[in-house]
Amino acid sequence: MKVLVAVKRVIDFNVKVRVKPDSTGVDLANIKMSINPFDEIAVEEAVRLKEQGLASEVVVVSCGSTQSQETLRAAMAIGADRAILVETDAELQPLAVAKLLKALLDKEQPQLVILGKQAIDDDCNQTGQMLAALAALPQATFASKVEIDDDHAIVTREVDGGLETLRVKLPAVVTSDLRLNEPRYASLPNIMKSKKKPLDILNPTDLGVDVTPRIKTLKVVEPPKRSGGVKVPDVATLVTKLKNEAKVI
Repeated sequence: MKVLVAVKRVIDFNVKVRVKPDSTGVDLANIKMSINPFDEIAVEEAVRLKEQGLASEVVVVSCGSTQSQETLRAAMAIGADRAILVETDAELQPLAVAKLLKALLDKEQPQLVILGKQAIDDDCNQTGQMLAALAALPQATFASKVEIDDDHAIVTREVDGGLETLRVKLPAVVTSDLRLNEPRYASLPNIMKSKKKPLDILNPTDLGVDVTPRIKTLKVVEPPKRSGGVKVPDVATLVTKLKNEAKVI
């Protein structure tokens, strides 16, 4: 079974995000970048399936700039076998990424596709669902447990009311949630080995996909700073402040 895993290069989750002075976007200068945490969980799950003898090959894919090669090398250090980079400097939105992944899916013919449920930079939570729709594949989103049973995947997913278990026929698309697993730290020998693993570079034209943005960002601003809390002597004062200052009642 071949497993395809999509990963995205994002600002490291420990870094404080700052908006550019001209409000055109987020400042990426001299900022630490890393694998999107949900995608790292997806890579770990694919590697575990291979270690269990259920997967024969793990292929990681990223769409973006040349620097995304670092993200793919990090994924291969975790245990992926090879990588594909769809290189473009265009602003990639979820639909464009889903179309690129659909083209790669047609080319690679994996039995299982795993993605993070969302990216921590845009929080769209759309790519996995769009890919499943474009490829006409069954999908199981927000997975907290994945088991393979012959030609089916049994996925436990997190929903508002608790847990839901789905049985989907392979090939299928699965998106990972935080509680699916805890990614391992890549060892130094594996980091060195990852530098010799194959990494193919394509571009959207090779795949016949138009990645022109459909949505334009007009302005990016930081949220307003929160003011300090105050103590009130009684309920009447609290109600007055909520009505006249906070204007929530």
